[in-house]
Amino acid sequence: MKRVFTSGSFDLFHIGHLNILEKSAALGDELIVGVSTDELIEHYKGMKPIIPYEQRARIVASIKCVTKVVKQTKLTEIAQLQRESIDIVTIGDDWKGKYLEGLEWMKRQPGKEVIYFPYTPGVSTTHIKSTIIKSASDIIAAALSREEFIDKNWKEDERK
Repeated sequence: MKRVFTSGSFDLFHIGHLNILEKSAALGDELIVGVSTDELIEHYKGMKPIIPYEQRARIVASIKCVTKVVKQTKLTEIAQLQRESIDIVTIGDDWKGKYLEGLEWMKRQPGKEVIYFPYTPGVSTTHIKSTIIKSASDIIAAALSREEFIDKNWKEDERK
């Protein structure tokens, strides 16, 4: 039985997240997903996630290709890989050439693999956040306009 491990923040869950989960699951019999804690994300990205850990973990756990979700308090931790008896670790190709202790350990283990996946073009949490920020005034103006229209045109139920 091959056990695959991938991990991430999974903040503002999008199609790129789903793609890496499905590609990872296709490599083995079980997919174990490490969801980064809020503290870990703040430590390595310099900001807190938008969606709290408990909600992100629940979202990822609900994906049918995911066997198990584990709390990730350290990036690709050796002890976690050993505890979960992981055979394959998958990770985004932006980590190629960067040192992560767990990845280096996996590469040295007989029969273990590290597989790098390309990111889904044009999709990222950073891009989504940027789009929201750039569109914020339009979004707010549209919502206020709609509220004003509803307030002015609201009709009570007409009972006969």
